[in-house]
Amino acid sequence: MSRTTNTWRRKATGLTAGMAVAAMALTACSGGDSGGDAAETTTTVSQADIDEAMTTPTKLTFWTWVPDIENQVQLFMDEYPAIEVEVVNVGQGADHYKKLRSALQAGKGAPDVAQLEFQHVQSFALGDNLLDLTPYIPADTGEDYVDWVWQQVQSTDGSKVWSIPQDAGPLGQLYREDILTAHGIEVPTTWDDFAVAAKTLHEADPNVYLTNMPGNDMGQFAGMLWQAGARPFGWDGDQEVTIDVTSDEATKVAQYWQDLIQADLVSVDPDFTDGWYQGLANGKYASWAPAAAWGPVFLQGTAANTSGLWRAANVPQWDASGDPVSANWGGSSDAVLASSENPIAAAQLALWINHDPVSTLKFANEQFLFPTTTDTLANPEFTDLEPEFYGGQQVNKLFAEISETVPQDFGWLPFMDYAYSAGQETVGKAIADKGDIVAALQAWQDDLVSYAEQQGFTVK
Repeated sequence: MSRTTNTWRRKATGLTAGMAVAAMALTACSGGDSGGDAAETTTTVSQADIDEAMTTPTKLTFWTWVPDIENQVQLFMDEYPAIEVEVVNVGQGADHYKKLRSALQAGKGAPDVAQLEFQHVQSFALGDNLLDLTPYIPADTGEDYVDWVWQQVQSTDGSKVWSIPQDAGPLGQLYREDILTAHGIEVPTTWDDFAVAAKTLHEADPNVYLTNMPGNDMGQFAGMLWQAGARPFGWDGDQEVTIDVTSDEATKVAQYWQDLIQADLVSVDPDFTDGWYQGLANGKYASWAPAAAWGPVFLQGTAANTSGLWRAANVPQWDASGDPVSANWGGSSDAVLASSENPIAAAQLALWINHDPVSTLKFANEQFLFPTTTDTLANPEFTDLEPEFYGGQQVNKLFAEISETVPQDFGWLPFMDYAYSAGQETVGKAIADKGDIVAALQAWQDDLVSYAEQQGFTVK
Protein backbone atom coordinates (compact mmCIF):
# COMPACT_ATOMS: atom_id res chain seq x y z
CA MET A 1 0.00 0.00 0.00
CA SER A 2 2.68 2.51 1.00
CA ARG A 3 4.67 1.96 -2.15
CA THR A 4 1.84 3.13 -4.38
CA THR A 5 0.45 5.98 -2.33
CA ASN A 6 1.99 8.70 -4.49
CA THR A 7 0.72 7.07 -7.66
CA TRP A 8 -2.87 7.20 -6.46
CA ARG A 9 -2.52 10.82 -5.44
CA ARG A 10 -2.12 12.14 -8.96
CA LYS A 11 -1.40 15.47 -7.38
CA ALA A 12 -1.32 18.69 -9.41
CA THR A 13 2.33 18.68 -10.32
CA GLY A 14 2.62 22.39 -10.94
CA LEU A 15 1.91 23.27 -7.32
CA THR A 16 5.56 22.83 -6.46
CA ALA A 17 6.97 23.68 -9.84
CA GLY A 18 6.89 27.47 -9.59
CA MET A 19 7.95 30.16 -11.99
CA ALA A 20 11.41 28.80 -12.68
CA VAL A 21 10.14 25.45 -13.90
CA ALA A 22 7.41 27.10 -15.96
CA ALA A 23 9.96 29.32 -17.63
CA MET A 24 12.13 26.28 -18.29
CA ALA A 25 9.18 24.56 -19.90
CA LEU A 26 8.67 27.34 -22.40
CA THR A 27 12.38 27.78 -23.01
CA ALA A 28 12.86 24.08 -23.60
CA CYS A 29 9.87 23.92 -25.91
CA SER A 30 10.58 27.02 -27.95
CA GLY A 31 13.65 25.79 -29.73
CA GLY A 32 11.80 24.36 -32.71
CA ASP A 33 11.59 20.80 -33.92
CA SER A 34 13.70 18.50 -31.77
CA GLY A 35 12.51 15.34 -33.42
CA GLY A 36 14.43 15.05 -36.67
CA ASP A 37 13.00 12.59 -39.16
CA ALA A 38 10.75 10.98 -36.56
CA ALA A 39 8.80 14.18 -36.09
CA GLU A 40 8.41 14.56 -39.84
CA THR A 41 6.56 11.25 -40.32
CA THR A 42 3.12 11.89 -41.76
CA THR A 43 2.26 8.63 -43.54
CA THR A 44 1.13 5.48 -41.80
CA VAL A 45 3.93 3.15 -40.80
CA SER A 46 3.38 -0.18 -42.48
CA GLN A 47 2.90 -3.42 -40.59
CA ALA A 48 6.02 -4.70 -42.32
CA ASP A 49 8.02 -1.81 -40.87
CA ILE A 50 6.57 -2.48 -37.42
CA ASP A 51 7.37 -6.19 -37.66
CA GLU A 52 10.93 -5.43 -38.69
CA ALA A 53 11.40 -2.90 -35.89
CA MET A 54 9.98 -5.24 -33.26
CA THR A 55 12.32 -8.07 -34.24
CA THR A 56 15.41 -5.88 -34.37
CA PRO A 57 17.50 -5.80 -31.15
CA THR A 58 16.66 -2.44 -29.60
CA LYS A 59 17.04 -0.78 -26.21
CA LEU A 60 14.44 1.71 -25.01
CA THR A 61 14.43 3.95 -21.97
CA PHE A 62 11.14 4.59 -20.19
CA TRP A 63 10.75 7.31 -17.54
CA THR A 64 7.80 6.65 -15.26
CA TRP A 65 6.85 6.91 -11.59
CA VAL A 66 4.37 4.00 -11.52
CA PRO A 67 5.48 1.42 -8.94
CA ASP A 68 6.06 -2.09 -10.25
CA ILE A 69 5.39 -1.07 -13.85
CA GLU A 70 8.21 -3.46 -14.62
CA ASN A 71 5.49 -6.13 -14.51
CA GLN A 72 3.71 -4.67 -17.52
CA VAL A 73 6.99 -3.91 -19.26
CA GLN A 74 8.04 -7.54 -18.80
CA LEU A 75 4.84 -8.67 -20.51
CA PHE A 76 5.78 -6.39 -23.42
CA MET A 77 9.33 -7.78 -23.56
CA ASP A 78 7.97 -11.33 -23.45
CA GLU A 79 5.86 -10.44 -26.47
CA TYR A 80 8.82 -8.78 -28.22
CA PRO A 81 12.03 -10.47 -27.01
CA ALA A 82 14.23 -8.31 -29.23
CA ILE A 83 13.24 -5.16 -27.35
CA GLU A 84 14.92 -4.36 -24.04
CA VAL A 85 13.28 -1.67 -21.92
CA GLU A 86 15.06 0.14 -19.12
CA VAL A 87 12.56 1.55 -16.62
CA VAL A 88 13.81 4.65 -14.82
CA ASN A 89 12.14 6.63 -12.05
CA VAL A 90 13.77 10.08 -12.04
CA GLY A 91 11.31 11.37 -9.48
CA GLN A 92 7.67 12.25 -9.35
CA GLY A 93 5.77 15.44 -10.03
CA ALA A 94 7.95 18.49 -10.42
CA ASP A 95 11.19 16.47 -10.25
CA HIS A 96 10.10 14.25 -13.14
CA TYR A 97 9.10 17.17 -15.37
CA LYS A 98 12.10 19.31 -14.50
CA LYS A 99 14.53 16.54 -15.45
CA LEU A 100 12.62 15.80 -18.62
CA ARG A 101 12.65 19.44 -19.69
CA SER A 102 16.33 19.76 -18.83
CA ALA A 103 17.13 16.77 -21.04
CA LEU A 104 15.11 18.24 -23.90
CA GLN A 105 16.79 21.60 -23.52
CA ALA A 106 20.24 19.99 -23.47
CA GLY A 107 19.44 17.89 -26.53
CA LYS A 108 20.60 14.69 -24.86
CA GLY A 109 19.60 12.30 -22.13
CA ALA A 110 15.86 12.29 -22.83
CA PRO A 111 14.10 8.92 -22.67
CA ASP A 112 12.30 7.25 -25.55
CA VAL A 113 9.02 7.13 -23.62
CA ALA A 114 7.93 9.33 -20.74
CA GLN A 115 4.89 9.49 -18.51
CA LEU A 116 2.90 12.73 -18.70
CA GLU A 117 -0.18 13.78 -16.77
CA PHE A 118 -3.04 14.96 -18.96
CA GLN A 119 -2.66 18.63 -18.04
CA HIS A 120 0.99 18.62 -19.15
CA VAL A 121 0.66 16.89 -22.52
CA GLN A 122 0.11 20.12 -24.45
CA SER A 123 3.04 21.90 -22.80
CA PHE A 124 5.40 19.18 -24.02
CA ALA A 125 3.76 19.12 -27.45
CA LEU A 126 4.70 22.79 -27.77
CA GLY A 127 7.87 22.97 -29.83
CA ASP A 128 7.47 19.52 -31.41
CA ASN A 129 9.01 17.69 -28.45
CA LEU A 130 6.53 14.83 -28.74
CA LEU A 131 6.22 12.31 -31.53
CA ASP A 132 2.87 12.35 -33.28
CA LEU A 133 1.77 8.77 -32.74
CA THR A 134 -0.90 8.84 -35.43
CA PRO A 135 1.21 7.10 -38.11
CA TYR A 136 2.41 4.45 -35.64
CA ILE A 137 -0.88 3.16 -34.22
CA PRO A 138 -4.07 1.75 -35.78
CA ALA A 139 -6.41 4.47 -36.99
CA ASP A 140 -9.23 3.18 -34.79
CA THR A 141 -7.19 3.04 -31.57
CA GLY A 142 -9.18 5.86 -30.02
CA GLU A 143 -12.35 3.77 -30.21
CA ASP A 144 -10.92 1.53 -27.50
CA TYR A 145 -10.70 4.38 -24.97
CA VAL A 146 -13.30 6.48 -23.19
CA ASP A 147 -14.06 9.42 -25.50
CA TRP A 148 -13.12 12.24 -23.14
CA VAL A 149 -9.89 10.48 -22.17
CA TRP A 150 -8.80 10.11 -25.78
CA GLN A 151 -9.40 13.78 -26.36
CA GLN A 152 -6.99 14.58 -23.52
CA VAL A 153 -4.05 13.08 -25.45
CA GLN A 154 -4.75 14.62 -28.86
CA SER A 155 -3.63 17.89 -30.39
CA THR A 156 -6.09 20.72 -29.96
CA ASP A 157 -7.40 20.23 -33.50
CA GLY A 158 -7.65 16.46 -33.08
CA SER A 159 -5.29 15.72 -35.93
CA LYS A 160 -2.45 14.26 -33.86
CA VAL A 161 -2.10 11.83 -30.98
CA TRP A 162 0.55 12.88 -28.49
CA SER A 163 0.37 10.04 -25.98
CA ILE A 164 -1.45 6.88 -24.95
CA PRO A 165 -3.75 7.12 -21.90
CA GLN A 166 -2.78 5.07 -18.87
CA ASP A 167 -5.15 6.06 -16.06
CA ALA A 168 -7.80 8.62 -15.19
CA GLY A 169 -9.62 10.14 -12.23
CA PRO A 170 -13.35 10.77 -12.85
CA LEU A 171 -15.01 12.45 -9.87
CA GLY A 172 -17.43 10.91 -7.41
CA GLN A 173 -17.77 11.13 -3.65
CA LEU A 174 -16.71 8.81 -0.84
CA TYR A 175 -18.61 9.08 2.43
CA ARG A 176 -18.89 7.60 5.91
CA GLU A 177 -22.24 5.86 5.91
CA ASP A 178 -22.17 5.43 9.70
CA ILE A 179 -21.68 9.15 10.39
CA LEU A 180 -24.37 10.31 7.98
CA THR A 181 -26.82 7.70 9.27
CA ALA A 182 -26.17 8.63 12.89
CA HIS A 183 -27.24 12.21 12.13
CA GLY A 184 -30.14 11.34 9.84
CA ILE A 185 -28.41 12.81 6.80
CA GLU A 186 -29.05 11.37 3.35
CA VAL A 187 -26.23 11.18 0.84
CA PRO A 188 -26.21 14.57 -0.95
CA THR A 189 -27.11 14.29 -4.61
CA THR A 190 -26.79 18.03 -5.38
CA TRP A 191 -24.40 20.70 -4.19
CA ASP A 192 -27.35 22.49 -2.57
CA ASP A 193 -28.08 19.33 -0.58
CA PHE A 194 -24.40 19.09 0.23
CA ALA A 195 -24.36 22.58 1.76
CA VAL A 196 -27.42 21.78 3.89
CA ALA A 197 -25.86 18.50 5.03
CA ALA A 198 -22.61 20.27 5.89
CA LYS A 199 -24.48 22.71 8.12
CA THR A 200 -26.61 20.02 9.77
CA LEU A 201 -23.65 17.79 10.52
CA HIS A 202 -21.26 20.42 11.87
CA GLU A 203 -23.91 21.99 14.06
CA ALA A 204 -24.72 18.56 15.49
CA ASP A 205 -21.05 17.71 16.06
CA PRO A 206 -18.57 20.61 15.86
CA ASN A 207 -15.70 18.10 15.71
CA VAL A 208 -16.86 16.70 12.38
CA TYR A 209 -16.96 18.32 8.94
CA LEU A 210 -18.80 16.91 5.96
CA THR A 211 -15.66 17.35 3.87
CA ASN A 212 -12.37 19.16 3.58
CA MET A 213 -11.50 21.72 0.92
CA PRO A 214 -7.71 22.03 0.61
CA GLY A 215 -6.02 25.17 -0.61
CA ASN A 216 -3.01 23.33 -1.95
CA ASP A 217 -4.61 21.21 -4.68
CA MET A 218 -5.42 23.05 -7.88
CA GLY A 219 -5.96 19.74 -9.65
CA GLN A 220 -9.06 19.11 -7.57
CA PHE A 221 -10.18 22.72 -7.99
CA ALA A 222 -9.79 22.46 -11.77
CA GLY A 223 -11.93 19.33 -11.68
CA MET A 224 -14.68 21.24 -9.86
CA LEU A 225 -14.56 23.99 -12.49
CA TRP A 226 -14.80 21.32 -15.17
CA GLN A 227 -17.89 19.76 -13.58
CA ALA A 228 -19.59 23.14 -13.14
CA GLY A 229 -19.29 23.91 -16.85
CA ALA A 230 -16.38 26.35 -16.67
CA ARG A 231 -13.80 26.11 -19.43
CA PRO A 232 -10.97 28.21 -17.98
CA PHE A 233 -8.13 27.10 -20.22
CA GLY A 234 -7.52 26.60 -23.91
CA TRP A 235 -4.82 26.65 -26.58
CA ASP A 236 -5.15 26.70 -30.35
CA GLY A 237 -1.91 24.76 -30.79
CA ASP A 238 -0.08 27.89 -31.94
CA GLN A 239 0.07 31.33 -30.31
CA GLU A 240 -3.46 31.88 -29.00
CA VAL A 241 -4.56 30.84 -25.53
CA THR A 242 -7.88 31.08 -23.72
CA ILE A 243 -7.83 32.20 -20.09
CA ASP A 244 -11.20 32.51 -18.38
CA VAL A 245 -11.01 31.61 -14.70
CA THR A 246 -13.54 34.32 -13.79
CA SER A 247 -16.49 32.99 -15.80
CA ASP A 248 -19.93 32.79 -14.23
CA GLU A 249 -19.47 29.06 -13.76
CA ALA A 250 -16.07 29.46 -12.09
CA THR A 251 -17.41 32.25 -9.89
CA LYS A 252 -20.30 29.99 -8.85
CA VAL A 253 -17.82 27.36 -7.65
CA ALA A 254 -15.68 29.91 -5.82
CA GLN A 255 -18.67 31.55 -4.12
CA TYR A 256 -20.09 28.18 -3.09
CA TRP A 257 -16.96 27.08 -1.27
CA GLN A 258 -16.28 30.54 0.07
CA ASP A 259 -19.67 30.52 1.79
CA LEU A 260 -19.09 27.10 3.34
CA ILE A 261 -15.55 27.88 4.40
CA GLN A 262 -16.31 31.25 5.95
CA ALA A 263 -19.23 29.71 7.87
CA ASP A 264 -16.79 27.05 9.16
CA LEU A 265 -18.88 24.27 7.65
CA VAL A 266 -15.95 22.60 5.86
CA SER A 267 -12.33 22.42 6.93
CA VAL A 268 -9.40 23.72 4.89
CA ASP A 269 -6.61 21.33 5.83
CA PRO A 270 -3.88 20.82 3.19
CA ASP A 271 -4.41 17.43 1.59
CA PHE A 272 -1.93 14.59 1.39
CA THR A 273 -0.41 15.61 4.71
CA ASP A 274 -0.28 13.78 8.04
CA GLY A 275 -3.11 15.90 9.43
CA TRP A 276 -5.30 15.15 6.42
CA TYR A 277 -4.60 11.42 6.60
CA GLN A 278 -5.53 11.48 10.28
CA GLY A 279 -8.73 13.37 9.49
CA LEU A 280 -9.81 10.60 7.13
CA ALA A 281 -8.92 7.92 9.64
CA ASN A 282 -10.37 9.46 12.80
CA GLY A 283 -13.72 10.66 11.46
CA LYS A 284 -12.96 14.38 11.26
CA TYR A 285 -14.24 14.28 7.66
CA ALA A 286 -17.50 12.46 6.97
CA SER A 287 -16.73 12.39 3.26
CA TRP A 288 -14.09 12.95 0.65
CA ALA A 289 -15.93 15.01 -1.93
CA PRO A 290 -15.20 15.42 -4.65
CA ALA A 291 -12.93 12.39 -4.83
CA ALA A 292 -11.29 10.90 -7.90
CA ALA A 293 -11.67 7.31 -9.04
CA TRP A 294 -8.19 6.52 -7.73
CA GLY A 295 -9.39 7.58 -4.27
CA PRO A 296 -11.21 4.40 -3.18
CA VAL A 297 -8.07 2.27 -3.06
CA PHE A 298 -5.97 5.12 -1.72
CA LEU A 299 -8.44 5.54 1.14
CA GLN A 300 -8.23 1.87 2.05
CA GLY A 301 -4.56 2.31 2.82
CA THR A 302 -4.93 5.66 4.53
CA ALA A 303 -7.89 4.83 6.78
CA ALA A 304 -7.69 1.05 7.13
CA ASN A 305 -9.16 1.23 10.63
CA THR A 306 -12.47 2.47 9.14
CA SER A 307 -13.00 -0.58 6.93
CA GLY A 308 -16.65 -1.30 6.22
CA LEU A 309 -17.81 2.21 7.06
CA TRP A 310 -17.31 3.94 3.71
CA ARG A 311 -19.48 4.00 0.61
CA ALA A 312 -19.22 5.67 -2.81
CA ALA A 313 -21.71 7.74 -4.78
CA ASN A 314 -21.92 10.08 -7.75
CA VAL A 315 -20.42 13.51 -7.29
CA PRO A 316 -23.11 16.03 -6.21
CA GLN A 317 -24.76 17.80 -9.15
CA TRP A 318 -25.25 21.50 -9.85
CA ASP A 319 -28.43 20.79 -11.80
CA ALA A 320 -30.76 18.27 -10.20
CA SER A 321 -32.93 18.01 -13.30
CA GLY A 322 -30.28 17.20 -15.88
CA ASP A 323 -28.21 14.14 -16.70
CA PRO A 324 -25.36 13.40 -14.27
CA VAL A 325 -22.19 15.34 -14.99
CA SER A 326 -18.80 14.49 -13.56
CA ALA A 327 -15.29 15.73 -14.33
CA ASN A 328 -11.73 14.54 -13.87
CA TRP A 329 -8.93 15.00 -11.36
CA GLY A 330 -5.62 13.47 -12.33
CA GLY A 331 -4.77 10.84 -14.89
CA SER A 332 -1.69 10.25 -16.99
CA SER A 333 -0.41 8.90 -20.26
CA ASP A 334 2.77 7.68 -21.94
CA ALA A 335 4.30 9.77 -24.72
CA VAL A 336 7.15 9.12 -27.13
CA LEU A 337 9.75 11.85 -27.33
CA ALA A 338 10.37 13.07 -30.86
CA SER A 339 14.10 12.68 -30.21
CA SER A 340 13.78 8.89 -29.89
CA GLU A 341 16.01 7.04 -32.32
CA ASN A 342 13.59 4.11 -32.24
CA PRO A 343 10.17 5.69 -32.73
CA ILE A 344 8.40 2.55 -33.94
CA ALA A 345 9.46 0.40 -31.00
CA ALA A 346 8.86 3.25 -28.55
CA ALA A 347 5.36 3.85 -29.91
CA GLN A 348 4.56 0.15 -29.63
CA LEU A 349 5.73 0.13 -26.01
CA ALA A 350 3.49 3.08 -25.10
CA LEU A 351 0.55 1.53 -26.92
CA TRP A 352 0.99 -2.07 -25.84
CA ILE A 353 1.24 -1.65 -22.08
CA ASN A 354 -1.76 0.71 -22.09
CA HIS A 355 -3.90 -1.24 -24.55
CA ASP A 356 -3.25 -4.95 -24.12
CA PRO A 357 -6.12 -6.33 -22.00
CA VAL A 358 -3.87 -8.34 -19.69
CA SER A 359 -1.59 -5.38 -19.08
CA THR A 360 -4.39 -2.87 -18.47
CA LEU A 361 -6.16 -5.24 -16.09
CA LYS A 362 -2.94 -5.62 -14.12
CA PHE A 363 -2.70 -1.82 -13.88
CA ALA A 364 -6.25 -1.74 -12.54
CA ASN A 365 -6.12 -4.62 -10.08
CA GLU A 366 -2.48 -4.63 -9.01
CA GLN A 367 -1.35 -1.00 -9.17
CA PHE A 368 -4.92 0.29 -8.75
CA LEU A 369 -4.76 2.77 -11.61
CA PHE A 370 -8.25 3.63 -12.79
CA PRO A 371 -8.65 2.27 -16.34
CA THR A 372 -9.07 4.26 -19.52
CA THR A 373 -9.84 1.45 -21.96
CA THR A 374 -13.47 0.49 -22.47
CA ASP A 375 -12.45 -3.17 -22.40
CA THR A 376 -11.08 -3.01 -18.85
CA LEU A 377 -13.86 -0.72 -17.64
CA ALA A 378 -16.34 -3.43 -18.66
CA ASN A 379 -14.30 -6.39 -17.42
CA PRO A 380 -16.07 -8.24 -14.56
CA GLU A 381 -12.66 -9.00 -13.06
CA PHE A 382 -12.48 -5.26 -12.38
CA THR A 383 -16.07 -4.07 -12.09
CA ASP A 384 -17.45 -6.90 -9.98
CA LEU A 385 -14.97 -6.64 -7.12
CA GLU A 386 -16.75 -6.15 -3.80
CA PRO A 387 -14.23 -4.68 -1.35
CA GLU A 388 -14.98 -5.19 2.31
CA PHE A 389 -13.79 -1.64 2.98
CA TYR A 390 -16.90 -0.36 1.16
CA GLY A 391 -19.26 -2.89 2.67
CA GLY A 392 -19.18 -5.04 -0.46
CA GLN A 393 -20.26 -2.21 -2.74
CA GLN A 394 -19.04 -2.57 -6.33
CA VAL A 395 -17.21 0.72 -6.28
CA ASN A 396 -15.27 0.08 -9.49
CA LYS A 397 -18.51 -0.46 -11.39
CA LEU A 398 -19.88 2.83 -10.08
CA PHE A 399 -16.83 4.82 -11.13
CA ALA A 400 -16.79 3.08 -14.51
CA GLU A 401 -20.31 4.42 -15.02
CA ILE A 402 -19.26 7.85 -13.75
CA SER A 403 -16.43 7.93 -16.28
CA GLU A 404 -19.01 8.00 -19.06
CA THR A 405 -20.42 11.29 -17.72
CA VAL A 406 -17.28 13.43 -18.02
CA PRO A 407 -17.66 16.23 -20.62
CA GLN A 408 -15.10 16.07 -23.41
CA ASP A 409 -14.53 19.77 -24.07
CA PHE A 410 -12.02 20.62 -21.37
CA GLY A 411 -8.62 21.92 -22.45
CA TRP A 412 -5.36 23.08 -20.95
CA LEU A 413 -2.80 25.82 -21.34
CA PRO A 414 0.66 25.01 -22.65
CA PHE A 415 2.03 26.21 -19.30
CA MET A 416 -0.11 24.45 -16.73
CA ASP A 417 2.69 24.14 -14.19
CA TYR A 418 2.78 27.93 -13.96
CA ALA A 419 -1.01 28.13 -14.04
CA TYR A 420 -1.38 25.76 -11.10
CA SER A 421 1.41 27.46 -9.16
CA ALA A 422 -0.22 30.87 -9.69
CA GLY A 423 -3.59 29.39 -8.76
CA GLN A 424 -2.26 28.13 -5.48
CA GLU A 425 -0.79 31.55 -4.68
CA THR A 426 -4.13 33.23 -5.30
CA VAL A 427 -7.13 30.91 -5.01
CA GLY A 428 -5.33 28.39 -2.85
CA LYS A 429 -4.16 31.05 -0.42
CA ALA A 430 -7.67 32.48 -0.20
CA ILE A 431 -9.02 29.03 0.67
CA ALA A 432 -6.35 28.43 3.30
CA ASP A 433 -6.91 31.89 4.80
CA LYS A 434 -10.71 31.53 4.67
CA GLY A 435 -10.72 34.70 2.58
CA ASP A 436 -12.30 36.05 -0.58
CA ILE A 437 -12.03 33.25 -3.10
CA VAL A 438 -14.04 35.14 -5.72
CA ALA A 439 -11.60 38.05 -5.61
CA ALA A 440 -8.75 35.55 -5.81
CA LEU A 441 -10.14 34.28 -9.12
CA GLN A 442 -9.61 37.74 -10.60
CA ALA A 443 -6.07 37.87 -9.25
CA TRP A 444 -5.43 34.47 -10.82
CA GLN A 445 -6.89 35.66 -14.12
CA ASP A 446 -4.73 38.81 -14.15
CA ASP A 447 -1.61 36.82 -13.31
CA LEU A 448 -2.18 34.27 -16.06
CA VAL A 449 -2.96 36.87 -18.70
CA SER A 450 0.16 38.82 -17.83
CA TYR A 451 2.32 35.73 -17.89
CA ALA A 452 0.90 34.48 -21.19
CA GLU A 453 1.52 37.83 -22.87
CA GLN A 454 5.07 37.95 -21.51
CA GLN A 455 5.67 34.57 -23.13
CA GLY A 456 4.44 35.83 -26.49
CA PHE A 457 0.97 34.31 -26.51
CA THR A 458 -2.15 36.13 -27.62
CA VAL A 459 -4.88 35.87 -25.01
CA LYS A 460 -8.37 35.26 -26.36
